[in-house]
Amino acid sequence: MGRLDGKVFVLSAAAQGIGRSAALLAAKEGARVIATDVNAEKLKELEGVPGIETYVLDVLNTEAVNEFAAALDRVDVLFNCAGFVANGTLLDTDEKTWDFSFDLNVKSMYRMCRAFIPKFIAQGSGGSVINMSSAASSIKGAPNRCVYSATKAAVIGLTKSMAVDFVGQKIRFNSICPGTVDTPSLRDRINISENPEQALKDFIARQKNGPICYSR
Repeated sequence: MGRLDGKVFVLSAAAQGIGRSAALLAAKEGARVIATDVNAEKLKELEGVPGIETYVLDVLNTEAVNEFAAALDRVDVLFNCAGFVANGTLLDTDEKTWDFSFDLNVKSMYRMCRAFIPKFIAQGSGGSVINMSSAASSIKGAPNRCVYSATKAAVIGLTKSMAVDFVGQKIRFNSICPGTVDTPSLRDRINISENPEQALKDFIARQKNGPICYSR
């Protein structure tokens, strides 16, 4: 018996990194996992995994999100994991990067929650919504993470607001605020730095509790 037996677990950004690890673990715990991602090729790697169904979804597209939600009979867990890490200070961040970061990191959660919360309410059995935030947010500042930290602070505020608004419907809302996690996204950022070896050492050094966590 798994901890998620009989539950329907929907998540975004499931093709790699934290999302992929969450999809695999949820399936292992007995959930029916609906794993979505905009990257169709990477998402194919999850096809055939017991308990996992894949669906190509662009969370920047409101119509596509609404169609996806309408096609599902029920949902018990919604994990909003899609996000983008922009590098730089305020002066390095142009409006295009600012707008894209908020669209993907915050507004995509608005789209998904607005599409799925009515389904939670109609089911009458409550549910769980998990939003990916970061330690680099309203929790603490991080160098060269201006717009990223702003978006992740917004995620915390959005999550708290929804938790209060829908507690009467037994829907739980939580935001996850991890430190540095070893994902393909992190490796990409390390590899484009001037000194990748030193960049990796710097990421590890800022983790006061030890080495960075690993995600598939």
